Amino acid sequence: MCSNWMMTDTDSRELEVYVHIPFCVRKCRYCDFLSAPADAVVREKYVEALEKQTERWALPGRTVSVFLGGGTPSVLNTEQAGRIVDAVHRCFELTSDCEVTMECNPGTLNREKLEAYRSFGINRLSLGLQSADDTELARLGRIHRFSDFRENYLQAREAGFENISVDLMYGLPGQTVESWTETLKKVLDLRPEHLSVYSLIIEPGTEFYRLYHEDDERRGAGKRPSHLPSEDAVAAMEQETRRRMADAGFHRYEISNYARNGFKSVHNSGYWTRREYIGLGLGASSLLYRRNAQKLFGSRGTGPVRFHVSRDWNSYLKEDFHAEELQTLSVRNEMEETMFLGLRMTRGVCLDDFYRTFGRSIEEVYPGKMERFCREGLAQLRDGRFSLTDRGMDLSNYVMADFLLT
Repeated sequence: MCSNWMMTDTDSRELEVYVHIPFCVRKCRYCDFLSAPADAVVREKYVEALEKQTERWALPGRTVSVFLGGGTPSVLNTEQAGRIVDAVHRCFELTSDCEVTMECNPGTLNREKLEAYRSFGINRLSLGLQSADDTELARLGRIHRFSDFRENYLQAREAGFENISVDLMYGLPGQTVESWTETLKKVLDLRPEHLSVYSLIIEPGTEFYRLYHEDDERRGAGKRPSHLPSEDAVAAMEQETRRRMADAGFHRYEISNYARNGFKSVHNSGYWTRREYIGLGLGASSLLYRRNAQKLFGSRGTGPVRFHVSRDWNSYLKEDFHAEELQTLSVRNEMEETMFLGLRMTRGVCLDDFYRTFGRSIEEVYPGKMERFCREGLAQLRDGRFSLTDRGMDLSNYVMADFLLT
């Protein structure tokens, strides 16, 4: 019998809060997030608007996680960061063990900022490193060197942070299996509690995308750019990551995330298990169940509602916080999300939970799918759970596409 982790309208009492800070010092060459450099006047106007939205969108419920993401939230001065955290504390019911995370980038931190964050009640840091190789960092357009990261990391420990996550990225231009292995070694030697490890994806609208599309025309579409690692090299990086993480005492709990015991990200786990969340700030997305959707919008739908805040800067700074692209999810939508979000996690999807939530079994909704992927070695059925194997996670997009209902 699995534990019941899927959310429904009747049990949506836990809430997550995401706060978007859309500022950075300089746009990285691979970044497609809603972020940009801005002067001090714009940043202050934004913080004022964000405080107002937080007050207007206050919702009842046990708030189990708060995540200040971006962009680079640590671009703000400490007084502004403190006001944002204080507004969330005033307007939401934070649990005594609430996980409060702040994303930070080296080059925007110092000891004073870190001590202030700790005094505000921020208890988890997510540090964006990407690579420990300074040449690779420069190619990415990062504003820091590895020595800056290491200094900030040690300062965070001295400031009292006992839960630090580090973001890394492989498959970078000019990267080798050897340089990636050295990055892993240097970071693991620091003993963080959590690591998020992503493969570089060339996203539309980024500087890398424009560069590689020009390259496509020269070399012929469909061929991998010569300055990116080969597919075999990327596969070797993935294998080396799994091996070194396991040797260092980390367990892989999601496709791209590794944690020591007791340090899984509460906030990100909520997304994968479809916990209710509210997004504050420019372009921030939300998933609200019936009670809270009715409170904010007078929604009369019976299903969960997805939406995002307007992405228009001028509207937001004028305190227009209207929601866009409101979508009431059908049961079919919820089944799809349960499968392709649940399969991101190494524990997979519980068969009993799926049946209790939807009144139909996975086999009934997706006849033959589980058997097929198990036979292909991409998935497994164990202890009442359907989950991906390591090989299945490497081919996760292929597997998950088959759980979209047509």
